[in-house]
Amino acid sequence: MNTYIDSTNLNAYATKADIQRLCEEAKTYHFSSVCVNPCYIEYAADLLKDSTVAVDTVIGFPLGANTTMVKSYEAIAAIEAGADEIDMVINIGALKEKDYEYVKNEIEEIRDSIDGHTLKVIIETCYLTEEEIAKMTEICNETFVHFIKTSTGFGTRGAALEDIEIINKYKSDVLEIKASGGIRTYEDASKFLEKGVSRIGTSHAKEIMEGEIQ
Repeated sequence: MNTYIDSTNLNAYATKADIQRLCEEAKTYHFSSVCVNPCYIEYAADLLKDSTVAVDTVIGFPLGANTTMVKSYEAIAAIEAGADEIDMVINIGALKEKDYEYVKNEIEEIRDSIDGHTLKVIIETCYLTEEEIAKMTEICNETFVHFIKTSTGFGTRGAALEDIEIINKYKSDVLEIKASGGIRTYEDASKFLEKGVSRIGTSHAKEIMEGEIQ
């Protein structure tokens, strides 16, 4: 279980002490990554420099409504600060308007700006129809990103198994799925892994692992 987890603290009130605790837990349990706000990338990277845990961060978060230029600058600055992985939020309004070229071009801009680092595209499924989830899965296929990610955790709901079923119907063999938002227990996480998810974003990583041990 531990190798599937992006242990996350994106709280507005997170302090350095909180991030230190997050990183220490990640090293203890050998999580895939920690996901932190951009202001803590350098701090987390320093804490994790002698470990196998990657540093993940968020771009255009949580609304996705920044301009492409701002998102691109954010992504470049994040990599320079020590991030290994980038989770970017799409422009949800553009998707709703069926401006698929805008959405696709923005993803490609961010992808190209981070020079091969892992890119996860957050589509915020709570606001989308089945047709829109399907379309975003196809766009993620076409742009050759590493992951499609369900949620920011700041929307009206988090990941749902039904979202994963839709994505699985349309995704390519190489596109991976990250489920995030509302995943709090070992049982929750296991259900998503059984659906083929290969990364779990959660702010309850330690609790999930303790559930496994028990």
